Amino acid sequence: MFHEYKTWIEAGDLVIIYLTPESMFPITMARDEIFNNKYGSFRHNDMIGCKYGSKVRSHDGRGFVYLLHPTPALWTQVVPHRTQILYLPDISFISSYLDLKPSKVMIESGTGSGSFSHSIARTVAPTGHLYTFEYHEIRAATAGKEFSEHNLSDIITIEHRDVIANGFGMKDVADAVFLDLPAPWDAVAAAKEALRKDTIGRICCFSPCIEQVQRTAAALNDHGFADIRMFECLAKDHEVRTVPMPDISEAIGGHKVNFKLSKNDRSKKRKLESGSSPSAQENGEDSTEMLVSKPADVARGHTSYLTFAILAPESDQ
Repeated sequence: MFHEYKTWIEAGDLVIIYLTPESMFPITMARDEIFNNKYGSFRHNDMIGCKYGSKVRSHDGRGFVYLLHPTPALWTQVVPHRTQILYLPDISFISSYLDLKPSKVMIESGTGSGSFSHSIARTVAPTGHLYTFEYHEIRAATAGKEFSEHNLSDIITIEHRDVIANGFGMKDVADAVFLDLPAPWDAVAAAKEALRKDTIGRICCFSPCIEQVQRTAAALNDHGFADIRMFECLAKDHEVRTVPMPDISEAIGGHKVNFKLSKNDRSKKRKLESGSSPSAQENGEDSTEMLVSKPADVARGHTSYLTFAILAPESDQ
């Protein structure tokens, strides 16, 4: 389901219930069940048979929700956290830098909550494969159950294994390796063994502390990796809004320009958010407006450092 799309919701399907960008819930459709939230009661029977993306009103008429098709990006926002997870800025950067695409074979160590695993699966599908390893037995079993329920078992193979002590048990098969471990430097040798030797191999290590980066970089260098680089992804949201365009003559005259939302603008914003249409007067047909953006006052802070390196083909070494 996460790497394929369907139109109609059926019993047994996973649906992401969207309330707001910060409030979403994953539920599995089951006949005669009821989903309750602050906007009212929503019967599963009313949702089964709807199209993904539909807007559904509550049974008591108090509010509405949207029924979204599950995707790796949405799953990252609603996944039950069993460990720290990777978020979209890091996921997209890692996927790009490791050159992930269909037909690629990747190894991941540190499955955790499976957030990144879902994104990898969609990226390498339908002809690629992900081998993911988790040393915690219960987390491995839980993640394996989710992969099966999400129809990803043909793309993801999960194994309960301590790769630092026992390696990956694989040789010359992977195009890329991702290590999310407390001591990734101890798994570099196993990663090198698992990477293909007939093409460029790529590795990424996810580490919260700079001391981990230092030891990992030294281990990568000792094992013949090249182009060792470290990055940090810091995302900042921008609020986009429409404001009245200031009169240039007033600005030249020294008048203060006000970009705050007026009472009319606030009324228009509330109507748009509620799904109704603003009036012609609120749309500002008699005034000139412009689109502006404003960075958020608070940006998400440090998540982790990303250390990348490549392994040249043996013929080039």
